[in-house]
Formats: sequence, C-alpha cells, structure tokens
Amino acid sequence: MDERKTVVARDIGHPSGSDFAELSALVKAAGLFRRRPVRYALRIGIAVAAFGGACAVLALGGKSWWQVCTAVLLAVAYTQLAFLGHDAGHKQIFHSRRANDAIGTGLAGLVGISYGWWVGKHTRHHAHPNVDGVDPDIDIPALAFNTRQSRAKAGFLHWMAKYQAFLFFPLLLLEGLDLHWSGAKAVWRGDLRRRRLEAGLLGGHLVVYLAAVFVLLPPGIAFVFIAVHHAAWGVYMGCSFAPNHKAMPHLEPGHKLDFLRRQVMTSHNLNGGRWMTFTMGGLNYQIEHHLFPSVPMAKLRRAQPLVRDFCAKRGISYSQGGLFHTYAQVLRHLHEVGAPLRANAKGTSE
Repeated sequence: MDERKTVVARDIGHPSGSDFAELSALVKAAGLFRRRPVRYALRIGIAVAAFGGACAVLALGGKSWWQVCTAVLLAVAYTQLAFLGHDAGHKQIFHSRRANDAIGTGLAGLVGISYGWWVGKHTRHHAHPNVDGVDPDIDIPALAFNTRQSRAKAGFLHWMAKYQAFLFFPLLLLEGLDLHWSGAKAVWRGDLRRRRLEAGLLGGHLVVYLAAVFVLLPPGIAFVFIAVHHAAWGVYMGCSFAPNHKAMPHLEPGHKLDFLRRQVMTSHNLNGGRWMTFTMGGLNYQIEHHLFPSVPMAKLRRAQPLVRDFCAKRGISYSQGGLFHTYAQVLRHLHEVGAPLRANAKGTSE
C-alpha cells in the first residue's frame, strides 16, 4: 500500500510548536485574512440569479422532456449556492458570526439543507480531519476508508465494502437526498439551536419544490426531473469533496501531530486555474482552506505558494495533483481497503 495511505499514529519528531504561528504571520502580512463582502455580494447575486433563471425555465419551458436539462442546470445552481453557504459557515464573508449565519441559513434554505446541522458536522471534520472514529466525514455506513472500518462491516454493508471502488460514483447519485435526510433528522431530534427556523425552512422548501414540479410538469416528467436533479446535484457535490481527503493518511485517536502537520498531511489540493476554482468552489485549495478556514476562498490561490514553500522548507509532505489522477487515487485506495474482504471471500469459496 502507498505510504501516504497508511495510518499515522505517532509524532513525526519535529519540535514545531511555533511553525503554524510563523506561517500565519506570513499569510496575515500578505493581507489574505481581509474579508471581501462586495465580491461575495456579486457571487451570491450571480448564484441566486442562476437559481432563479433555472426556476424561470422550469415555469416557462412547458411540459417537455427538455425540462430534464433544466434539472441539471438547477443542480449546478444548488451546488454553487451550497459552496457559498460553506464559506458563510467559515465566516469568510463578514467578520460577524451573526451576519454570516444569516446569509448561510438563507442559502441553505434555498437548497433544502439544514445549515445548523451542516456547520456542526463540518466543524468536527475541520478539527479532526481523517481521525478515525472522530471525523464524521469518514464515518459513512456505505463506505470503508481503512481496514478497521472494512472489517467492522456486516451483511450488505460488508458486500458493499468489498466492491466499494466500483460503487463509489453510483453512490454519489444519492448524496443530494442524503443531505436533505440528514438535515431533517437533525431537526426532528432537536439537535439545533434554531430548530423552529430550520424546520420552517426545510418544510417550506419541500412543499414549494414538490408543488412547483408537479404543478408545472406531468407526473412522469416530474418524477424524472426530481431524480435527475438530485442525482446530478449529488454527483457534483460528491465529486467536489471526494478529492480533498479520501486517499490521504488516516490518523489514530491520540496522535501527536501538531495542527500544521495534521491539516497538511491529511489534505490534498487539485491542480488547475481559475476554472477549477470556480467549479470546485475554491475547495481545490483544500490544504490552505484547512489551515486558514476564515480566509476567503478567492484568496487561497495567493496563499497556496506561501504554504507550499513553507512546507517544502520544513520537509512536510504537500499533496497535490490533477483532477482525474486524484479520482483514480481515491478509487485505488477504496479498492485496496476492500481487498482483504475480497480475499477472504475467495478463500471461503475455495
């Protein structure tokens, strides 16, 4: 197995308590922590306009199978709105938590996600990326990201873990529905500070969405529209998040890595220019984002050479690669994790 994928469970031996402070000073001196609310206002305006445009096409486009294309456009708009909600959750838009939460809650309401649930889950991920048993992003019933998880699977999930590399992209078709369902469960359990507001937004979104689709489209087209919309949204969201950590080292609870090395060694960047940044919502600079989550996404491009050179001087592994090469690494990692299960099944059959 590739060394990058092995579990890290010990301190790597660097007396590095001040390294992150030194890097932070460089990033601050470059002015990268300054918020850019006007730029975000423009981005939000464009994303909301795209969302409104897709809704207008749905309303005015007639009862045609061409509306399936509208479902794909709406999925793209959903994802861009979700990216902006992510930035609000990290206080990238305004200095005030209240202002960011207001924007984030509104954007999440447009796409039917619970903002409070997502912020809580994402905060835990940022604090403990790829830490086994702590990071919620690697605690997914349908997938196993290390051999301990794969051996713990039973029944149908055991079978899925064996062939998860082949099932990974098909599973992303369900990611959009899972986001709706997870938010609804959090509201039902009462795990949120603004439970009534979130319940109203999620309920309102569901009613308006279903009413619009089934009033404007015949039942057959309406069902296909919903399926295509949520499948495309799920794939887009999943493909944006999958390259960031999935094939990177996993850490054991109680590891001794400092903050800088923990964040850098478990994250992966994607090569590409402004188009990649737009498509991925800035998540292509995952290393810089994990180190400085409040830095606006548009400024991570300038932070990247500072961080990369800083890591190179200290011998810290800095992972980056092309989009399709990275997807191949993710699938290879998932396939290797499932290999012992396939071997056991083969031995049993013989």
